[in-house]
Amino acid sequence: MSDPDPPRHTRTIKVDYLARVEGEGALHLGIREGRVEDVKLKIFEPPRFFEAFLRGRHFREAPDLTARICGICPVAYQMSACHAVERAAGVTLPRPLRELRRLLYCGEWIESHCLHLFMLHAPDFLGYESAIAMAKDHREVVQMGLKLKKTGNDIGTFLGGREIHPINVKVGGFYKAPRKADFTPLAEDLLRAADAAEKTVDWVAALPFPEFAGDYEYVGLSHPDEYPMNEGRILSNRGLDIEVAEYEDHFEEEHVPYTNALHSIHRGHGAYFVGPMARYALNHDHLSPRTLAAASRAGLGKVCHNPFQSIIVRALEILYACEEALRVITEYEEPDSPDIPVTITEACTGWGCTEAPRGLLYHRYDIGPDGLISQAKIVPPTSQNQKQIEDDLRKIVPLALHLTDAELQWRCEQAIRNYDPCISCATHFLKIKKEEVPS
Repeated sequence: MSDPDPPRHTRTIKVDYLARVEGEGALHLGIREGRVEDVKLKIFEPPRFFEAFLRGRHFREAPDLTARICGICPVAYQMSACHAVERAAGVTLPRPLRELRRLLYCGEWIESHCLHLFMLHAPDFLGYESAIAMAKDHREVVQMGLKLKKTGNDIGTFLGGREIHPINVKVGGFYKAPRKADFTPLAEDLLRAADAAEKTVDWVAALPFPEFAGDYEYVGLSHPDEYPMNEGRILSNRGLDIEVAEYEDHFEEEHVPYTNALHSIHRGHGAYFVGPMARYALNHDHLSPRTLAAASRAGLGKVCHNPFQSIIVRALEILYACEEALRVITEYEEPDSPDIPVTITEACTGWGCTEAPRGLLYHRYDIGPDGLISQAKIVPPTSQNQKQIEDDLRKIVPLALHLTDAELQWRCEQAIRNYDPCISCATHFLKIKKEEVPS
């Protein structure tokens, strides 16, 4: 005999193995009468203590040590480390070396964005559990993505010495600089890659996107002369305009009890958004004419408000990075030396911000007169986006409560992957629990 007045039951959605988010995490949703009352994006992967590892190490070791934080975006960590140390030492690289750094960053944007777009995110829109499953019906698209990604990796090998954790980068420049003639094969590959990237923009623009628009504070670098990668001031679309050295005056990290990852907030404002959509909104006019034309065909204006369309913006940045890499190669002038001297003989502090594929990456080092690092602070993009991801879920889930548990789980995972979160450089678990909160 059934209970005449059964209690409200708990609905649980659990994903035991999510192969398209980098790292270990869980999501808890508490819903009462159609309202989302509790959202927790739980990062339970253990802390890695890189800031502590850097203490007592020589400043010249910083680029190679921090590169080990991530196997997907090691260049970003190397570049932010180099800029911070060079800022502390008061040195500025000559144009040829600066351009080589930009070229290396182009390679990282291409390979990282391609990995996310084709392997991790596109399957969400087409209903496939993996890129392998998607390849059965979209073989040519996946092959195109892999070739594009290889072009980015080839830039890393050519200029950095290897695809993962480059070994040619150093404070002050490079250990070895290429000759102009060495670029010929790479330039030919980039011409083909740019065509493929343009096709990619057109392909992702036709994907089915959930209806959603967010009111975001976009934060990122902005440079007066170029689409930012290595240099610029920190701007937002809500009036922020500061030097990199002022970062900690405006942003702070908060410890949240349910996660091992800190949440970064903009003081007085709260959550904010870093990454391709922020870069696009703040620097749209610095994109190449070909990229702007592709954006127009894709239906994007100067600002994109739908995070599900971030996949289009990433495709646009792949195209831009291919074109920018070609520009650097065409205009390249061999430097007199692959590096410039960098010495530190008195206590100093240096700050560096660059645009990792996933967004703003901040480094600060306090360095003693012996050249040893006494304190280090590193704020990765995913830490900065975590609170915004939770805010998105609070707004997206109520619009999707009519979906089945399986469909709602899919939508939540898709919303998280809009940000290409790099919880770590590994791929592990995401567990989702959705419960009806008793009245």
